Amino acid sequence: MRFLRRLSIRARITLGSLLVGAVVLTGVAVVLHAQIERATLATDQSLASGDAAPFVSDLRHNPDEPPDRPAEDVLVGIRSSTTGWVVDSLPRDVRAVLPSSVPDEGVTLRLHTDRRVATVVGIPVRNHDGSFVVWAAHDGRAGQETVSRVDRSLVIGTVLALAAFAAAAWLLSTLALRPVARMRRTAEALSSGTAEGHLPVGTSDDELAALARTLNSFIDRQRENAERERRMVSDASHELRTPLAALTARLELAHGASGDAVALERELDAAEADAARLVALANTLLELSRLDEAGPVPSTATAELVTELMGSIDRARALGGTGSRDIDFTVGLDAPDERYALEPAAFARIVDNLVANAIAAGEDGGVVRVALAQDGAHDLELRVVDDGPGVPEAFLPQAFDRFTRADSARRAVLGGSGLGLALVRGIAERAGGTATLENLPGGGAVAVVRLPAR
Repeated sequence: MRFLRRLSIRARITLGSLLVGAVVLTGVAVVLHAQIERATLATDQSLASGDAAPFVSDLRHNPDEPPDRPAEDVLVGIRSSTTGWVVDSLPRDVRAVLPSSVPDEGVTLRLHTDRRVATVVGIPVRNHDGSFVVWAAHDGRAGQETVSRVDRSLVIGTVLALAAFAAAAWLLSTLALRPVARMRRTAEALSSGTAEGHLPVGTSDDELAALARTLNSFIDRQRENAERERRMVSDASHELRTPLAALTARLELAHGASGDAVALERELDAAEADAARLVALANTLLELSRLDEAGPVPSTATAELVTELMGSIDRARALGGTGSRDIDFTVGLDAPDERYALEPAAFARIVDNLVANAIAAGEDGGVVRVALAQDGAHDLELRVVDDGPGVPEAFLPQAFDRFTRADSARRAVLGGSGLGLALVRGIAERAGGTATLENLPGGGAVAVVRLPAR
């Protein structure tokens, strides 16, 4: 097996074709040999029986008359069970190996002596004079030579056929694997960076073409992932640079205000806020990276998600960022024991981000409405509606992309760092659901997260 693993696919296909061809052709040759040998034996038996027939007829119908002498080229012997050989024209070497008794029924023998190969037929005859056996022999050398010639022809034909099988297998495998060689060369060029594009797809709609198309799709996804990671690193660097610069400036001002306790405390508070922003940004980036990690699928009951929903709303009210705005929520669940493929903390992150966005987008004196319900299939739907001016239509297609905001001023309308909605979509999609954002006809925006039941 280790030797086979070192062989190329072309060599293994050729070797396998040779083995299969050898088995098939050997079986065919054996069958042909047996049939030809059986045919020659039947022919010799028929000729020998024809030579014996007149003597068997005389013994049966003219028992009182002595049998006629056989012709010169007829090998016949008549043996009595009591008096021995009555007629004998058999060769000495054949007669010496014949049984001395009279068989109970007709027999056919294939005799191999030092001088010849003969087919001998023995026919027992019984009349009022006693029991006799008529032995008739036919020289089987002609049939044996025929079988030998056929065997030689079969051996030569088998060898030639195997050579043809090997050549055909080698040629066909070479032609079949030629697209693989082209794909390998192109893949090497792509990996080294000396070429761009995709793997070549053959003109035939076969398995190799399907493989090339699948690999090209994989290459496209890898390029998209690499580009997304590059953009994320670039955007993260940009996002981190602003609070770091602000934090550095705050610390420099704090050094300058070392003699003024009030100014020092003010700058330290501002520096603490910038540090908190950095921590929040780092935590969000970490959560986004963990969404791509494979792991066991969680399962959470609906009641636990309701608890997380109420906790998120309480936190939003307690933070004091709502101003004069209120948060109204409704829960309508028909199957409280249904389970969903996300952890309670992940659902809390969804609610926190959507509620924070709705609060930031609304106006003073407005209401943020949160609704949690189940549809007929027990899929869970979370709706968060704000009463703000809505989202620019141009922003909607990219609302869930990382580091995107609704306006050029980069104010916290839909997330301070532009990662909140990206985290919402990532958590929803990992649970098998969806997240959407759209404007309402009368003003405001609605964010909808749908989670399928497990």
